[in-house]
Amino acid sequence: MKTVAIIPAGGMGKRFQSHVAKQFLLLNGMPILVHTLKTFQASNLIHEIILALPSEDIVPVRSELIEKYGISKITSVVAGGQERQDSVKHCLDSLTKPCDWVIVHDAVRPFVTGELIQKVLEGAQETGAVTCGVPVKDTLKETHHADVVLKTVSRNNLWLTQTPQAFSWEILKSAYQKAYAEKFYGTDDASLVERSGKKVKMVPGLYENIKITTKEDMRIAEALMMQRNPINFRTGIGYDSHRLVSGRKFILGGVDIPFDRGLEGHSDADVLLHAVCDAILGAAALGDIGRHFPDNDSQYRNISSLVLLEKVNEMVKAKNFFINHIDVTVLMEEPKLAPYADRIVSNICRVLHLPGGCVNIKAKTNETMGFVGRQEGVAAFAVSTLLEKRKK
Repeated sequence: MKTVAIIPAGGMGKRFQSHVAKQFLLLNGMPILVHTLKTFQASNLIHEIILALPSEDIVPVRSELIEKYGISKITSVVAGGQERQDSVKHCLDSLTKPCDWVIVHDAVRPFVTGELIQKVLEGAQETGAVTCGVPVKDTLKETHHADVVLKTVSRNNLWLTQTPQAFSWEILKSAYQKAYAEKFYGTDDASLVERSGKKVKMVPGLYENIKITTKEDMRIAEALMMQRNPINFRTGIGYDSHRLVSGRKFILGGVDIPFDRGLEGHSDADVLLHAVCDAILGAAALGDIGRHFPDNDSQYRNISSLVLLEKVNEMVKAKNFFINHIDVTVLMEEPKLAPYADRIVSNICRVLHLPGGCVNIKAKTNETMGFVGRQEGVAAFAVSTLLEKRKK
């Protein structure tokens, strides 16, 4: 018994009014689409996933979904259509061999569960066609001209329909052929099956199985995700200082800055990145940079601190921590840091896989006071915020 999941994600999110299609918006650090796909990937009832995407996203998104997020069940990615129904049809048309069951689910319903997938498939095996939904809870009013209430509609037997919806291959294929022959567009796949004369069974869905259509929905989704995956915020502070000496390169944030002296140290003595590493390690309660990369170990002699930063990132990820934000203040009289700040931010973001808005670099003089003021050395302070994802 072969089951294929169809995930239409070809829309541009016009109602969301965002320059990013809503299926690619980040929810708890991952695109909404990925949350949805991961549930189908994890279900042992699903054998293949066919995905519809905007045509310009097919190549890069497919590669990232499979390689970065491990959605290995994706066997085909097709161009989405003008309407959701067109996207589903493109997916159906891409099936080179008939399957037994087809389950269709909205890409922007990320709270679908494996249990709900099982429930609709079991129902479909009994009746041939199943949708899920939740009973209407609010009072319903029907209005007419000028929004004047015509009558109150009974809530009895009324459901808010959701996805996933599951059908036998033959029933869904026949329903789509009839709809397109008659140029009919429905609001979901079950409506096409109903129109073809087949009975569709309703099974209980989940109130939290929301479809993210508006910005208000996104706020609800973020609250639901926080409840499902509580996040603990951790903060760490890092500090480092190095002496300025002749005959050394002056490296800050992985950038070789022209200057008549450089920083003394066993590694490249990148005081900025050392402070960042200590801030990250501190937030994760993993000690300090000296413990992990001691200055008496020859393998770290003259090593780039970008390499050390990458190793620190791997350490905190192994402990289920994720870096959220970094703020750095560098204390030095000369040279001016401003011309190199963007390159430093870019280096840190590249190594830590962070968007640019998550890293901030500042520089201050010490007004000629102390070892910094006398240009004997450079110091740096860093603050890092980590997120610890805890499963309930």
